[in-house]
Amino acid sequence: MSEQLNDQYWMAQALEYAKKAEQLNEIPVGAVLVKDNQLIAAGYNRSITDNDPSAHAEMIAIREGGKVVNNYRLIDCTLYVTLEPCSMCAGLLVHSRIQRLVFGAADEKTGSAGSIMNLLQDPRLNHQVEVEAGILGELCGQTISDFFKRRRQEIKAAKKALRDLKA
Repeated sequence: MSEQLNDQYWMAQALEYAKKAEQLNEIPVGAVLVKDNQLIAAGYNRSITDNDPSAHAEMIAIREGGKVVNNYRLIDCTLYVTLEPCSMCAGLLVHSRIQRLVFGAADEKTGSAGSIMNLLQDPRLNHQVEVEAGILGELCGQTISDFFKRRRQEIKAAKKALRDLKA
């Protein structure tokens, strides 16, 4: 299987985890951690559910992966995530020595793998992460856009219901 087809396969798996986040009314971001073409860990956003600002999909997958390999270094692992990591998660990828990051949708507001900064490949750091962007990017981006569109509609409907109640 070509690397691109392999990347698409694993990104599709990450999208399945993003659906789990959405079922919790969390921002639908999913991540899978792969070593030797085997899934070793996965995660999805749980910040609201867990009352934990660090409970991003990447953070959860990497924490689980460290336990699976019994090491805080995740050498020769690839992380697939549906949205470009923020600076917190990008820093975690560097510290955990992830070899490669593959992400779907760019994040123009907080993306730290090339959008607002590229923390993962800063030569001043003691580790750089290989980055592949845009794998199933349209689908990943549409998943997040649809979620926020639905949330805005729900908020608008709730405000209208409140106004109607007062009238």
